[in-house]
Amino acid sequence: MQLQKRTFGDVTVITLDGILDSGTAQAVQADLEHLIPDQGRVLLDLGKMSYMSSAGLRVMLLAYRRALASGARLALARLPADVREVMTATGFLDFFAVSDTVEEGLEALV
Repeated sequence: MQLQKRTFGDVTVITLDGILDSGTAQAVQADLEHLIPDQGRVLLDLGKMSYMSSAGLRVMLLAYRRALASGARLALARLPADVREVMTATGFLDFFAVSDTVEEGLEALV
C-alpha cells in the first residue's frame, strides 16, 4: 500500500493505492497519524484501493477518531464498489462524508 499526499488549497488529499489488509494496516495507520493535520481538512481518495479487509476498516475508524480528536474534518472520495459495500454493511460510512469524485469531496469539505 502506498500513500500519496497532495494539497488543494487548505485541504490535504491522501490517496491510498493498493491493498489495505492485515499486512499493510499498521504501516498505513502510522502514516495517516502523521498525514492528518490538526484542525485541518482531509480527503482520503480511495479510488486506487483494490481491497480492504476488516483490518482496513479499523484503520478507517482510527483515522476518523484521530481527526475528530484533533479537530480535523475527514471525508472519503472515489470508493471502489466492493469497499463501499463493506463500509456500508458495517455502518462505517455513517462516520464520513462520501463523494464520487475528488472535486466533489473538496467541495464537501469547504
